[in-house]
Formats: sequence, structure tokens, C-alpha cells
Amino acid sequence: MSKLTVRDLEVGGKRVLVRVDFNVPTEERDGKIAITDDTRMRESLPTIKYLREHGAKTILMAHFGRPKGQPVEKFSLRPVGLALHDLINHPVAFSHDCIGADAETIVADMKEGDVTLLENVRFHAGEEANDPMFAQALAKLSDGLYVNDAFGAAHRAHASTAGVTHFVRQAAMGFLMEKELKYLQEELTTPAKPFLVILGGGKVSDKIGVIKALMEKADTFLICGAMANTFLEAGGIHMGSSRVERDKFDLARELIALAEQKQVRFLLPIDLLGAEEIKPGTATRHSGRLSPGYSIPDGWQAVDIGPLTIALFRSEIARAKTILWNGPPGIFEIQEFSAGTEAIAEALAESNATTIIGGGDSVTAVKHAGLGDKMTFISTGGGASLELIEGKELPGVKALSVKS
Repeated sequence: MSKLTVRDLEVGGKRVLVRVDFNVPTEERDGKIAITDDTRMRESLPTIKYLREHGAKTILMAHFGRPKGQPVEKFSLRPVGLALHDLINHPVAFSHDCIGADAETIVADMKEGDVTLLENVRFHAGEEANDPMFAQALAKLSDGLYVNDAFGAAHRAHASTAGVTHFVRQAAMGFLMEKELKYLQEELTTPAKPFLVILGGGKVSDKIGVIKALMEKADTFLICGAMANTFLEAGGIHMGSSRVERDKFDLARELIALAEQKQVRFLLPIDLLGAEEIKPGTATRHSGRLSPGYSIPDGWQAVDIGPLTIALFRSEIARAKTILWNGPPGIFEIQEFSAGTEAIAEALAESNATTIIGGGDSVTAVKHAGLGDKMTFISTGGGASLELIEGKELPGVKALSVKS
């Protein structure tokens, strides 16, 4: 069932309400808020540019942080509006509220090609509660046209992502949303083989749905990061003081058995880097080849994959035609623990496969390595990416208008 895209809308001279994901990382510099990674903003520029070029009056709404339904100055989107001004090289009007008289006055004065950014929608409790009255107040700002380009928030049934669609004539997806669905849904429906899935991160429990869903399509899994610790310990390898989900041992064994049943290769690290503490400059040592009698000693914790595993993973990456990577193999933010993550990023960059980076820390890792432009696709979604890969229907996509 295909959904409307921004191309299907007659936007000339119309006020178009656009949900974007401008929940960008920031830090304070010299008393001012500075954006440290504007990727999410840049990814919505094609939609904003298209609307401006076609004469729309573009009204942007977004969330920022967790202000818990009330105005909090540090979560204001004003600094984002200033940064957007520089990105589009055009003035961006800013409304101090996302509904009500202030917002209505500003959008009433807009001309074709103008852009307005509304204040944080999460300053109102009605956003996360998906309150119909709040959603209707948002819709009132538009001429009945709505575009959702906020894939990173599409798994939330909030007023600005789902509820608002009940009060507009047409609800369409933007170019970023369209691209995310193309790679994370369409591309992975029938991936070119061999299909390799690299999963890292903290918990097995966070990735159960993804593993089970992809078990139907993948040829090989490479399991790494802290989640691998649980599989290893469940298999009789002592993991010292490493993070382990001891209540998930049965689940880990079940997933390994499922892979055997479906004849899917399920590869765990064969060696690891251990550290005494999680901090720069700490003592580290390689485990050597892991076995029940040769593992991580007490007082030490696994912080990265070792050289034998890096070589194994590189060989698997070289064979693959489609690769999905979600979750780093180590605590890459600390230089001493980053070799495995950097090696995977480099191997993907050198690969001829379709490489899909499934959101979250993997995106940060790829950009940290300076290899973002070498990947086929990098998702802007964390939780939304995982839910879509699992096969779940995202509220923000489900709510969009169907093409007739």
C-alpha cells in the first residue's frame, strides 16, 4: 500500500506543516548552545528545498530533548533555527510557541518560499499524549497539507507524528522518510545474497525482534559488543566482570539453536580485548582465543573484539553483497577500545556490497571514522530503524495518506 509523497502535493502558495527530526546533539560553548552533529538537519534539507522551490510556505515542527510537557529554556529550538538559517541560506522565522496566537500570527504573514520553525512541540503535554485538541491546533497552522520527514520519531504515536493527520486533507512523506523506508524496508525485503547482519550494542534483549526477523533472510550474523558477552557466557566462556544479561542465557541458547535450525551462520567473537577500567589510559590485554578454559579473568571486562575476530569479521564482510550494521563491537569513544569498530567501518567502506547503517551508535562510529560518504545508506533513526527492520508498522508511516 503506497503512501503519498511530497511530490504528490500541490504546494504552491500553501502553508505546509512539516514534521522534521531536529533532535540534534548539542553542547555549550562560551555560554551559547552549539550543534555538534547536524546530520538530521541536513538530511531534511532536500524536502525543505523542494517545498521552497515549489512556492510552499514551509512550517517546520520538531521535538528537542525531554522537557516533560512544559517549557524548558535549554530545550528551546531557537539555536536550531539559527543553524538552519545558515544551512538553507535564507531567513528562518521562529515562533516562541508551536500553537496559538503567536504561531498563527507568524504563519499568516508568510510568503511563498518562506520558512518558519515552531518551538519544541514537547513543551506541551499534548504532544506525547497524542491529544486530539493539541493535534488539531497544530493542523490549524497549515492549509490542510502535512509532510512527515521525521523518520527518527516515526515509531512514536504522538500528536505531531500521527494525531495531526486526522485534521489535514493530505498527509505525505518527505524525501528522508521515503529514503529510510526504501533501504530499511524495501531493500531488506529481498536483499542481494550473501546477506550479512552485524549486530552489536549493549543488550540481547534490545535486539531479539531484529534477530528473529532477520533470521528469515540473513545468511550470516556477526554478534559483537556487550550483547555478545551474554552468548559467550551462556556457552560456558567466563566473561570476568563484563556486562552480561544472566537472565537471558536461555534466550541466547534458543537463538543459537534457531540459527542452526535455519542453517544461518551465527558467529561470535573468538577473541576479545579486556580492560581493568572503562577509561582512557587503563591497562588492556587480549584474551587470546576464547574457550571455557581460556577467557576473561575476574576484575577485567571485555571492551572490544580482538585481532582474530577482526580478521574473521573482515573476511565475512568481503564476501557479502548486502550488509546491515547496527551496534558497534566496542566502546569506540575511547581510543584504546576503538580498533574493532574502526576495522568494521573500514571493511564496509572497502566493500562492494550495499552497506546499510541502521541508526544509533553505528552512525556515530562511521562518522567518527570519517567514512560516512563511503556507505550506501546511513539511517537517522535509532528505535525507529530497529522497529522497522523487525517488521513493525510505524505509527508515523501508518498515519500517512494512501495514494489513490
